[in-house]
Amino acid sequence: MNKKNFRNLTSEEVIQLEKQGCKAQDWQKIKISPELNLRYIENVKFQGFLLIGKDVVLKDIPGGIGNCVINEGAHINNVFCILFEEGSRHGVGTQISVLDETGSRPVTIYPGISSQIATLMARQPGWIKNKLETNFDDFIESKITSPEIGEKAVIINSGPILNVHIGREVIVEGATRLLNGSIINNAGEGKGLAYVGTGVDAENFIIEDGSVKTKAILENCYVGQGVEIAKGFTAHDSLFFANSTLENGESNSVLAGPYSVSVHKSTLLIGIQTSFMNAGSGSNQSNHMYKLGPVHWGVLERGVKTSSGSYLMLGAKIGAFSLLMGSHKTHPDSSMFPFSYLFGDERGATVVVPAAMLRSCGLMRDEIKWPKRDRRLKRKLPLHDLINFNVLNPASVDSMLKAIDTIEELLTKPSDDDLFMRFKGMKFRRAALERATWIYRIAIFKYLSQKLSDNKFPQGKNGQPEEWLDLGGLIITRSCLNKILEAENITDAEALLKEAHDNFDQLELQWIADRFDENWKSQEEQINIYAKKFDDMVEEDKEEYLKMLDEETKMLAL
Repeated sequence: MNKKNFRNLTSEEVIQLEKQGCKAQDWQKIKISPELNLRYIENVKFQGFLLIGKDVVLKDIPGGIGNCVINEGAHINNVFCILFEEGSRHGVGTQISVLDETGSRPVTIYPGISSQIATLMARQPGWIKNKLETNFDDFIESKITSPEIGEKAVIINSGPILNVHIGREVIVEGATRLLNGSIINNAGEGKGLAYVGTGVDAENFIIEDGSVKTKAILENCYVGQGVEIAKGFTAHDSLFFANSTLENGESNSVLAGPYSVSVHKSTLLIGIQTSFMNAGSGSNQSNHMYKLGPVHWGVLERGVKTSSGSYLMLGAKIGAFSLLMGSHKTHPDSSMFPFSYLFGDERGATVVVPAAMLRSCGLMRDEIKWPKRDRRLKRKLPLHDLINFNVLNPASVDSMLKAIDTIEELLTKPSDDDLFMRFKGMKFRRAALERATWIYRIAIFKYLSQKLSDNKFPQGKNGQPEEWLDLGGLIITRSCLNKILEAENITDAEALLKEAHDNFDQLELQWIADRFDENWKSQEEQINIYAKKFDDMVEEDKEEYLKMLDEETKMLAL
């Protein structure tokens, strides 16, 4: 909007506005576009300075509007007030106390923050202070949004809005109260995702290409691209990244990475990091033992599902793509056994059935459906969160390789008197361990069949294989992570993350060359054979499931 041509109101225009029910503390502080049609401004109280663009509609704002720029095409009707105070940061720079509720792992939010940067702030709490503190303060200052209403923004039927930047084409309708925040749309014209709906109450927040509606309550939150929060969900000190869906329940101090889903009532997420997670009804965690406060926290690695009524006492770390059932009170770390069923027994101990999830026909379905459900696509917006959708990836496969070694060692020992074997506070049946070794192996062959051209291993460098980890949805090597942690500023860190994402395939092949020993490489001719056994196992599970479903349908028929 070209503000050079803006001018003060004439005395005739002031009289016209007063006749239309408007009043102002000082009419001289209001400047308008010469093309503004004053006929569409009625019953408005003006406070402080204002710049009003062309084609703006302002109606029924009794509590006042002021100290901001209203860009062309904005439509504001039946809103109690929209006011800005000098020095407001509009939610930018708010510190979110994720994971540990006491605030020892704060994440500072800003427009454009990614799941990866947020994870680094929370999981490496000294990173900002030790490496970036001076530069970071300047960076945050550069990200503070302006006191304005964006072009073609629509704000209707809402309560007080104080110190809230509302971006281009953002829609706010029926909000109860918005305080100290930014609502940002990065999408192309007519493709916006940024929306705030009926009954929303939000304070100290950034909503960026996300949707918050139907009586949701937010305090100290970031809502990222493609995120949907609705149906009375309550959140404080929580971060939600790409395509997460939250309804009905509650979150406290949660770092919800891409595709985190919780849609049931009575579900509490507290003090955990998640990604590709699905929470069953009544799932909850506890982070307070009535000793030193709510200092406990945990990690649900990629793809964890929690069953209805599950409970997890933190701290705990649950392995990737596992199913958590029952009550777990012994602080389990099952990260070395991905794709497991975890049962809580009558005493709260964790019984592990390793590799059981690999049989599920739903697992590979997840890998296919996630990209198709990416709400960010075809929106012409920059994608902040870097996501690798692979279920079988260097991090999960490396865990399986290590699990095989651990299981083989465990099987050399006798079972306890109750016929269980114990490891790091978890319980295993011998038969489950024996079966898991086989399932892990054929799953690894399946992975190799997907990655190796003509089933030929690439030439290794005879070096130490890279360690891989999941950084908020991005599968990344430890050496790449170390480079990022040495970056001099956030911009450089983001560039290194993008480089790691773009080079994933090349780095993955190098890892395969270095990680797999001669025992695996000598079985190149067997790769397709064992990969087919994996496919057959999954297909058998699908057939059994469909048969059971058919029987249920017949049972329920009239």
